[in-house]
Amino acid sequence: MIGPESKIKQKAVDLGFSKTGIALAAPLEEEGERLQQWLGLGFQATMEWMARSGEKRQDPRIILPGARSLVALAMNYYTDTPHQESGGTGKISRYAWGSDYHDIVSEGLEKLRLWMLAEFPGCEVRAYVDTGPVMEKAWAQRAGVGWQGKHTNVITREFGSWVFLAELITTLDLKPDDPAADLCGDCTRCIDACPTVAIVEPYVVDSNLCLSYLTIEHRGDFPDALDLDFRQWIYGCDICQDVCPWNKKFAAPTHEERFAPREGNSAPSLAEFDGMSREEFSRRFKESPIKRTKHEGFTRNVRTVLKGQSRGKKKS
Repeated sequence: MIGPESKIKQKAVDLGFSKTGIALAAPLEEEGERLQQWLGLGFQATMEWMARSGEKRQDPRIILPGARSLVALAMNYYTDTPHQESGGTGKISRYAWGSDYHDIVSEGLEKLRLWMLAEFPGCEVRAYVDTGPVMEKAWAQRAGVGWQGKHTNVITREFGSWVFLAELITTLDLKPDDPAADLCGDCTRCIDACPTVAIVEPYVVDSNLCLSYLTIEHRGDFPDALDLDFRQWIYGCDICQDVCPWNKKFAAPTHEERFAPREGNSAPSLAEFDGMSREEFSRRFKESPIKRTKHEGFTRNVRTVLKGQSRGKKKS
């Protein structure tokens, strides 16, 4: 007889998820303590929401009273297109080349949630995709989906770190999987490659220095004291993932066509974006993750990279 765990995992595959694991809905005590230490150092920068709902982040049973299990899921988004190094082009993080992952992953997750409600009458299920007070990376490791690498991204054995994460908190009593083992070993390639030294020590990222944070979450001008090489990045940064041996060996093209690069996103022209109007930005990035940085942030990033390239030409 097929158990509920196998049924859920098979249904997740049918709905486009690449990997699924199960964990007990229990407090994340060690992980919660590390989060508080990270917050105490101010490494969240201006992301104040990271400090909110601490108890809920650490215990899913507060989010859903009676919760017994957490289903952690991963969806592969990798597309086999290299970033361009040519002058005059910017770089956009691979995860934002296609349509907004929130919409795509949420679509599959909601179908899985509704299926569980019908398949297991009487249960309750809450769904999260990069939203709400859920420590998704910690749960992915607890559920055996993957481990949190030294760059802090979750790495899976099958797809590397090119995955989006999602969670279902449920009152179903499910058999948990073994937690994922940390297989980074003594490798420090992600730390060595970070151009802004944002990975201040293994498994610890200072958002104040991270190009992904600066080009996406940071609002307003960059601090005057911040003289960083943006390396063509105008939205996000993939450097720590590009150099990871697990990604080099196990990256596999996604089956989800909506993650494929939209025209111009894998090698965006800086000249095209320089001076882009608010209306053009809204039209160009409709239903794209890039809208998160807003028109002001995106054009600021483009100006910063253009300024850096101009400065580099003068030096040469």
